[in-house]
Amino acid sequence: MRKPGHRVTATLYSEWLETARDSQLVPPGDWNIWLILAGRGWGKTRTGAMSTILYALRNPEVQVAVITPTFGDLRRVAFQGVSGILQFLPRDAVLPGKGQGFNASANEIKLHNGSKIIGFAATEPERLRGPQFHAAWCDEIAAWRYPEAFDQLMFGLRLGENPKCIITTTPKPTPIIRKLMQRTNTVITRGSTFENADNLAPAALQQLQEKYGGTRLGRQELEAEVLDDTEGALWTYSQVEQSRISEDEAPDMDRIVVAVDPAVTSGDESDETGIVVAAMGADGRYYVLDDLSGRMTPDGWGRAAVDAYYRYRADRIVAEVNNGGDLVERLLRAVDTNVPYTAVTASRGKMVRAEPIAALYEQKRVYHVGSFPQLEDQMTTFVGGTYKSPDRLDALVWALTELSRSNRTATWRIT
Repeated sequence: MRKPGHRVTATLYSEWLETARDSQLVPPGDWNIWLILAGRGWGKTRTGAMSTILYALRNPEVQVAVITPTFGDLRRVAFQGVSGILQFLPRDAVLPGKGQGFNASANEIKLHNGSKIIGFAATEPERLRGPQFHAAWCDEIAAWRYPEAFDQLMFGLRLGENPKCIITTTPKPTPIIRKLMQRTNTVITRGSTFENADNLAPAALQQLQEKYGGTRLGRQELEAEVLDDTEGALWTYSQVEQSRISEDEAPDMDRIVVAVDPAVTSGDESDETGIVVAAMGADGRYYVLDDLSGRMTPDGWGRAAVDAYYRYRADRIVAEVNNGGDLVERLLRAVDTNVPYTAVTASRGKMVRAEPIAALYEQKRVYHVGSFPQLEDQMTTFVGGTYKSPDRLDALVWALTELSRSNRTATWRIT
């Protein structure tokens, strides 16, 4: 088998030059960190993968770290994904033989020129303690549960004359992103989802624009803006982010409720019906399991609530009846006559009702099992007195209020 040399590397680089946009090419100059803040679909993974491959091929005997939020992300995205390293790494460049080349169990790729590409997960920062590297690629650093993994990487990024780190991430207003943006040796590249329109399905782009265009979530996820926290909101983004866990980390649940905040009308311009599933865990903490909210007809949201009740094996459905009265219960009974149901009435303003629930978050007693972008957008932006009703947030408040009452949790509001 022919060993790769300058010709293989040059061919790969030439192909990348023909494919990449200028913003995807490694910037010139004396920098330590290249921070790519870009929207969904911009091409962050492809950029990180190609930059990693070319560095490892051009520089024999180097060690390059690849760090992703989880080991699953490492395999499915950075290494074996459709835009990952193994998709574009020439086979001739990989060391042949059993246990050589790509070693999935060790998360390591060995090249003919002696270079190694070694994968890590940010969920295990201690594994980065000790190894040393010439370069690194950090993917979706804003989603790392343990930001100290980056500190451990920086301690080990000390080989060679000019070690470099490439960071590809959807921007979120997390402390680590803000610190990276303030570093003097950081080159920042910003990119919108729509820059890569030629490589994305037109229908998908249209759907994203219609659903998220002009929204705070769209500005972050599509236009790649790093947004500040909203003054006066009861939740900050970092607070919500710190409350996030994976499904595997969730405990057994003692009680589950489906909370509904029904919309009065069901037209194209109507408010959404908020439907949130939440639980009280065996550990006494509270867990948000799902957000099923959306614009629906009364029959549509009734069926969605009952379906969620059975799917999550909930204890009951809780629904606000200020605008629907007995009609809300009759609608749910029309779908299922036996579903346990509790009607709740809003006698205080939304902000006042939400304050005790925000206090539970401050006490780190509420966790989100997964990500609920639109719900979390309402949580971090609602300041009261706005015309638009935060229906997802209302449903969340009703769900956690019901659970905390059943847990005999005292909620105090200081004015």
